[in-house]
Amino acid sequence: MSVSVVLFTNDLRLHDHPPLRAALAGGRQVVPLFVNDTAIERAGFAVPNRRAFLADCLRDLDEGLRARGGRLVVRTGDVVRHVREVAARAGADEVHLAGEHTRYAHRREDRLRAALEADGRRLHVHDGVVTAVEPGTLTPAGSDHFAVFTPYHRRWAEHRLREPLAPPRRVPVPDTVPSEPVPSRADVPGTSPGLAPGGEKEGRRRLAAWLRTGVDAYDDRQDDLAGDATSRLSPHLHFGTVSAAEAVHRARRAGGPGAEAFVRQLCWRDFHRQVLAARPDAADHDYRTRHDHWRTEKTAPDDIEAWKKGLTGYPIVDAAMRQLAHEGWMHNRGRLLTASFLAKTLYVDWRVGARHFLALLVDGDIANNQLNWQWVAGTGTDTRPHRVLNPVIQSKRYDPDGAYVRRWVPELASVEGPAVHEPWKLPPRERARHDYPEPIVDLAEGLARFKEARGRD
Repeated sequence: MSVSVVLFTNDLRLHDHPPLRAALAGGRQVVPLFVNDTAIERAGFAVPNRRAFLADCLRDLDEGLRARGGRLVVRTGDVVRHVREVAARAGADEVHLAGEHTRYAHRREDRLRAALEADGRRLHVHDGVVTAVEPGTLTPAGSDHFAVFTPYHRRWAEHRLREPLAPPRRVPVPDTVPSEPVPSRADVPGTSPGLAPGGEKEGRRRLAAWLRTGVDAYDDRQDDLAGDATSRLSPHLHFGTVSAAEAVHRARRAGGPGAEAFVRQLCWRDFHRQVLAARPDAADHDYRTRHDHWRTEKTAPDDIEAWKKGLTGYPIVDAAMRQLAHEGWMHNRGRLLTASFLAKTLYVDWRVGARHFLALLVDGDIANNQLNWQWVAGTGTDTRPHRVLNPVIQSKRYDPDGAYVRRWVPELASVEGPAVHEPWKLPPRERARHDYPEPIVDLAEGLARFKEARGRD
């Protein structure tokens, strides 16, 4: 019987999995393979929160395969070496892989194709597995990608998505290929205490619950910090335990303004990926330079450390940063305002913030993280690059009762009413009682510094 290898990466699911279905075509046996890539670990990307979530995903994937007569083969080391070894041991003549869009993924794909061809084997790369619409599918006249979201969204919304695929009933796996033990979350130290569980079952449960009880109010409540009214599906989209294409189809069937707003957020994810696919240097270089002379860890170490620890003296900023540390996740509105505070109010290099987010975010994704940071910093695709989000105004608007601040900044839990947004205005004796720091920067001075740096009046 002929054999194929399916190399799983950021597509850790059985539902709507084009590479797996293609590999099984014609009654083939399949080796479902995941390689813990040591190059990713050396690059510092394999941080505890993502490693723990990944372990959940791999265990769930293995359980799903075993329920279908198969199993997951796990290896650790160089991806190309292990794929070649597994393919040779199984007698496989082809390898299937979901296409990805980072510089590293492209290099890995090129190395893998060359090595397999040298062995007389074929590599099949499947598009549209980790995105709803594959980067490069939609392009404006005269360019290889859209640089502005609105026209991209218009075209994206009109594009016909492929129909999601059902999971296979059986996955026959040859018994000739040994595997390392599937990793466990319990083996990963240093995780955030409130880290959510991973895996396809959990992702599908969360998606179904969201569409049943949460999405209707999303259009009105997506920025409600205390209400926590977002889907929290971003980690599952990052690891591919939920299919982006299937999520779009199911949300559209649900219908209504909330579903439309949710689908728009999924479009943002595809938008950033098509930008990064066309401009891979945007992962660490300005997409549109403003010739900034940013402050860095060398020139602003105390401000940066206060921001990281949630001790800036601005309650909404500190609440969001503490949520990140505790959960490995942060509300999208929190991401915007904390990024604006670092890059615009403190005038610190956006790469400092992007690295810190990637060190903690379970959904840490190069395209979304780096390009959202650039959007906020004014070096990316934002059409208003000089906008500054005032943390006090943001706090009063998106946490009007102060519930989010009080939840994450317990020092201020007893402060009543709107005073919680500006505790520096409390009487001195009460300020001292709450043991909360004074603001590390005056907002007016920060704005003036930013305008001067950008050469604006």
